[in-house]
Amino acid sequence: MRRPLYLIAGFVSLGLAVIGAILPVMPTTGFVILAAWCFARSSPKLEQKLLDHPTFGPHILRWRERGAISRKGKVATSWAFALSIVIGLIFAPWPWSLAPVAAAAIVGGWIWTRPEG
Repeated sequence: MRRPLYLIAGFVSLGLAVIGAILPVMPTTGFVILAAWCFARSSPKLEQKLLDHPTFGPHILRWRERGAISRKGKVATSWAFALSIVIGLIFAPWPWSLAPVAAAAIVGGWIWTRPEG
């Protein structure tokens, strides 16, 4: 009964990863890692496709093995957060313009505490 739910969640996560590749406020790799976790519980074939992917496969494996995020990933995330903050400060009304600042502080801080791989 849970397999279809995990499968749906995996595809939703991949969809969010695609959106994250376009929008700076959404984490692409994080959603791909979540999709791999969902597919591990619903479709081993789809999970293997993600693990074999030349771009995302190494990130998924590093996360699974050591909870590690590459230095390049951390820097890219920081730049994306910076862009999101600028966009939020320019276009969002007060106090919503502070939401990207809060997200960057909380999530960005957590990301930089992860081991590097």
